[in-house]
Amino acid sequence: MMAKRAHVYPQVSLVASDLVDVAIGTAPAGAGVSEALAIARKRNAGVIATGGSWVLRDDLVRAVALGLGALRAAQIARALPVVDAGAGESHVRRRLATGAPLVIVRGARGALGAVSGRLVGGRLPEASAAGRVSRGLPASVRELLVTVGRLAEEQDGRAYLVGGLVRDLWRGATLAGRDLDIVVEGDGPVLARRLGAVLGGSVVEHRRFLTASVEAPAFGRIDVATARSERYESPGALPRVLPAGIADDLRRRDFTVNALAIELSSGEFGLIDPFGGRDDLARRRLSVLHPLSYVEDPTRIFRAARYAARLGLSPDAATRRAQALALRLVPYSALSGQRIAAEIALILSESDAGTILLRLGRSGAFRLLDAGYRFTAAGGRRLGAVPDALAWARVRGLDVDGVGLVALALADSRPSAASTLASRLGFAGGPLAVLERAHAAAAALASRLAAAPTPSARARELRGSAPVELAWLWLTRDREVRATIEWFVGLEPRVASLSGDDVVALGVPRGPAIARVLAELRDGRLDGTLSSRELEEAHVRQWILKGG
Repeated sequence: MMAKRAHVYPQVSLVASDLVDVAIGTAPAGAGVSEALAIARKRNAGVIATGGSWVLRDDLVRAVALGLGALRAAQIARALPVVDAGAGESHVRRRLATGAPLVIVRGARGALGAVSGRLVGGRLPEASAAGRVSRGLPASVRELLVTVGRLAEEQDGRAYLVGGLVRDLWRGATLAGRDLDIVVEGDGPVLARRLGAVLGGSVVEHRRFLTASVEAPAFGRIDVATARSERYESPGALPRVLPAGIADDLRRRDFTVNALAIELSSGEFGLIDPFGGRDDLARRRLSVLHPLSYVEDPTRIFRAARYAARLGLSPDAATRRAQALALRLVPYSALSGQRIAAEIALILSESDAGTILLRLGRSGAFRLLDAGYRFTAAGGRRLGAVPDALAWARVRGLDVDGVGLVALALADSRPSAASTLASRLGFAGGPLAVLERAHAAAAALASRLAAAPTPSARARELRGSAPVELAWLWLTRDREVRATIEWFVGLEPRVASLSGDDVVALGVPRGPAIARVLAELRDGRLDGTLSSRELEEAHVRQWILKGG
């Protein structure tokens, strides 16, 4: 039936109460996670109101899976937006579009229910990134991304550009020399093989993790991963990985600003931002995706400090609460120290590494390595000075393990745990012994240096010290000791003019005697008593006359 011309049809204006699609249950103020989840299941509720807080059923399920059923439910509450029952549909949509998982609808007698993200259809995709891609990436890379999208389509998949590159494109940051991270709804390793063939590159597959890397001469490394979900079964453990769609893949990310994707298969570069990452970037805010993010993966605390410094972001209140909760739950038996060591190494590559380490120390983050760690002002000064010591060592050609130097700085606040801290960070055998010696002997060595009467005596004290020991002395001791170390590391490898062959030619018998003579020559040079080759030769002849 055709509509009559000029006939006016009634317009339906929906309000918030018409949009409610999630029930709310109520639990006692002190209810535990298990109790609150039981109520949610009984009431078929997606949200639990407890003690003036809102707790998502999904978060309760997550907490129980992590073995945290006894935790108070209010400790994983979220700050959800609340609107009046008569608020317009557009107002509710705007609140959801900022990344809120639900909007609570309030009536005269309390909460009527909640509106879920289904109202905005998942927001995939929701904006165009074409302009930013055009401005931020060279034509060759843009063509590569179109090729990736086409190859994914040919295998009945969809490809997405993800990771820090998308975030930095939106920030307008400089993107020179960046690797590409691709996620595909389909088979990531298969797409990587096809891409490698097209680009003439090599491919390394990691089937266990559903990922592969393509090394292409013109583009560097391209990481290709199957879109996946993650399930954590204990706090701090590595997750179980399962193939999934892009929505689940973004949901597993660490922070909202890293949960952005650009769709490649259509060639239109549509932006996907389901958690409000763009808004957080604009507000210079760092936000975790859920209250148990740091409990699932405590290394995210170190990543947060790094991103905050590099990108100029500040953690929001929910993220600070999530960190406090995670640190209250230490120790994490499933969390390996090597994972933390890897994060520390990344921090040391940052331009503001000292500030980052200080912030982590003050926050208590290093309790993830040692539950008894306590931040002190003196320990903080040394921790913050580690990057300066590493820079000093690099200029002087010393190969110092930065993580080892951080371990020494942390142990300085808790001497009894020095060996445990270094072991937790992955040091063993000889490297561990060196760190233990550096920590235990630094004060005594500094005293001996101060008492040494001659340059050669000071050099003997330092000779045999590993680079990390020298860097630790430089970092922790006074100006006089620093000056001695500067002098020592600046010495030429060969101080004396005569070589081993030279002293043999002068009559020194082969064997241990050569080393003794060369040591005397070196000491004489350092002390200024043997200032020329002729004087060295005279010393050797005198040594021979005395019979050694």
